[in-house]
Amino acid sequence: MASDETEIEEAKPHVMFVTRKWPPAMGGMETYAVRLTDMLRQRCDLDIVALHGQPNGQPPGILALLGFPFMFLKSWFSRSRVPQVLHLCDMSLWPLGLIAWLNAGETRVVLSAHGTDAAYHRRGGIKGRLYGAYLRLGARMLRGADVVSNSHATAEVLEETGWASSAVVPLATDMRIDELPIGHNGSVLFAGRLIERKGCAWFIQNVLPKLPNGITLTVAGTGWDKDEKEALDNPRVNFLGPLSQPELAKAYRNAMCVVVPNIPVKSKEYEGFGLVASEAAAAGGVVLAAACDGLLDAVVEGTTGLLLEPGNAKVWATAIERIAAWDEQTRKDYVAQSSQVAAQKYNWKRVADETAAVYAT
Repeated sequence: MASDETEIEEAKPHVMFVTRKWPPAMGGMETYAVRLTDMLRQRCDLDIVALHGQPNGQPPGILALLGFPFMFLKSWFSRSRVPQVLHLCDMSLWPLGLIAWLNAGETRVVLSAHGTDAAYHRRGGIKGRLYGAYLRLGARMLRGADVVSNSHATAEVLEETGWASSAVVPLATDMRIDELPIGHNGSVLFAGRLIERKGCAWFIQNVLPKLPNGITLTVAGTGWDKDEKEALDNPRVNFLGPLSQPELAKAYRNAMCVVVPNIPVKSKEYEGFGLVASEAAAAGGVVLAAACDGLLDAVVEGTTGLLLEPGNAKVWATAIERIAAWDEQTRKDYVAQSSQVAAQKYNWKRVADETAAVYAT
């Protein structure tokens, strides 16, 4: 029996997982790193090299970021054996993959691509152009690397700087429904960062006036552009600020519907995935999302949500009025199915299985 267990242990690939996004900093990439490694421990012999955030939840300071490559090198040269896989958790870390050259092909390099780390070059200006050149250099120097993109949209953006995705692995959520909703509070919910491309101000200015006066908008979020802040000054808008995860799950379930109304912007910034759409469905919300960018992977059309034309206020208003007219049983049946499918599709076991499959190819 002991021999069998040893053989199973030896069959696990040895993976060094490297990330500069780790708690106590808070964010989507931090959640990705922690939850993915939690699940990978069951499939891999895992070494984690992580740069911890600050106690107040903010990212590491500049000195810590500058020192991270040296932290990585120390871990690399003090390891007990050569890793079969070096997984770098975002595209900006690609230079660390050059160390695999020392192992003459024994170590495969895998990178995760999320959103801004793949698309910062689109912002233009000196910083954007320099970052684009930086990514194009990496694409040439790490030709054999595998890239795991969080959506097909991210995979397409990577092609602009010469990278090719080996796999698209949509993200996951830990939110789950605790009870089927009975009715709703009559309000539409927007949750997320208040920046132009997420469309909150657009929704307030263009869709809300087309809805019956009794329908209001509740906004749960933080950080805003000037125009987004000004748009919140509307008698039909209730701004809650940031919510805890339990509070947010309850808000998703109790809202008449949850809107994710992303719009195209001049900067060409895009939604890498759109986690709000997946977690809202899993928590028991009725989701309406823009049919663009990573949201196409974050929503199972017609099942975990409805995908609507971005920027078409009439289409959005019509869809919301249709949902407002649902009877209790129609709503309950829809939520029961959508939350079940969301839980089955957007879970960390699936993310870990598909990531481990990349390691094995």
